[in-house]
Amino acid sequence: MKIGIISDTHGDLVGWRKVMEEIFPDVDMIIHAGDLFNYGPRNPMPEGFAPGELVQEMNGLEIPVVAVRGNCDSDVDESVVNFPVQSPFALVQLGSLRIVVNHGDKLSDEDKVSLAKRWHANIFISGHTHRPKLAREGDVVFLNPGSPSLPKENPTVALVEETDGEVEIKIIDVETGKVMME
Repeated sequence: MKIGIISDTHGDLVGWRKVMEEIFPDVDMIIHAGDLFNYGPRNPMPEGFAPGELVQEMNGLEIPVVAVRGNCDSDVDESVVNFPVQSPFALVQLGSLRIVVNHGDKLSDEDKVSLAKRWHANIFISGHTHRPKLAREGDVVFLNPGSPSLPKENPTVALVEETDGEVEIKIIDVETGKVMME
């Protein structure tokens, strides 16, 4: 099972297409940690801003999309997609792999650790900061894929791959395709 992890696309069709064509062409599922279509008043407008077309491309996917609501997402955004935008959490169970997803704008790192322990998560995914992060605390991996659209550093996404009970997590630079963290 290969899962594409993305966050903070903010309506950027160009960034989305690059990720789908070059990094996620063979994923079995996409997990989106929020801020799908709107760029928000504090963010610059992404160069490839085309939220209507991005909605169509996401709706046209033949693989499952699990998404959580971000601080820039609205009821209108949720009404145009053909997959649920969950709030404030999504819980994904794939075999023995348990993943908790939350946008991350309202939780401290301590809150994330507490929730991960309470829900027996293997991976806790959040977004919001537009900065990639990959850290382990005890038995839980904390993952922020960064943003392919409005990055604070390099544009990034992540891949989680589970093979025969082994889990591999990589944060990938969208521009170069190079693994930045694993």
